[in-house]
Amino acid sequence: MQKKERLDKILSNLGYGSRKDVKGLVKSGSIEVDGKIVKDGSLKIDPYSSVLKIKGEVVEYREFIYLMMNKPQGVISSTDDFRDKTIIDLISDQYKVFNPFPVGRLDKDTEGLMVLTNDGQLSHRVLSPKKHVEKLYYAEVEGVVTEEDKKLFSEGVILDDGYKTLPAKLEIIASDSISKIYLTIKEGKFHQVKRMFLSVGKRVIYLKRMAIGGLRLDESLGLGEYRELTNEEILLLEKKGLSK
Repeated sequence: MQKKERLDKILSNLGYGSRKDVKGLVKSGSIEVDGKIVKDGSLKIDPYSSVLKIKGEVVEYREFIYLMMNKPQGVISSTDDFRDKTIIDLISDQYKVFNPFPVGRLDKDTEGLMVLTNDGQLSHRVLSPKKHVEKLYYAEVEGVVTEEDKKLFSEGVILDDGYKTLPAKLEIIASDSISKIYLTIKEGKFHQVKRMFLSVGKRVIYLKRMAIGGLRLDESLGLGEYRELTNEEILLLEKKGLSK
């Protein structure tokens, strides 16, 4: 049985304004629950089983939102920042009311897949070091990336602080003065991809995250664009987050 919640809280969380705003809707007779006009905003209802209407339109209740964003460079993977634009600044008010946060982080100068949600349990499962959820990156690297680098990465490399990374899969697309690669890692240390290449004497000059677990970036999304995840995509994240 679902827990009942106050009507004004439910509508406020769904973006219909403050509780004061909802009180105005109630006063004007604009809200119906199960076919009856509501006269008290503090009325407790089950938002999943009750039919809720505002001005004749059915309100679809949901507790969580899940967004995929193609993060651009120059944007911070945070909910707020005093100096720089954040990924939250890029989304519309209809999603901001849910107070979403990023699942993990990308560096300011890194592009690609970001997931935003207000589902703390899902975020914890995906980010837990015990789960070893894979993250796929595309990178352009200054210097010739070699088969020896590939072997070293597969064994784990020593970072500048002495930490040895878990084995990673390095795929060389093009090896030249500027090499192009894919790298799959199973952890998320600070600046990890850049530091891994620095450990073999090379510098990453462009980095883009392509996938988290089975969830791949929708490349029809332009930089800074986003959309809701489909149910199938949410299940892909759930599956990876729940796997051992």
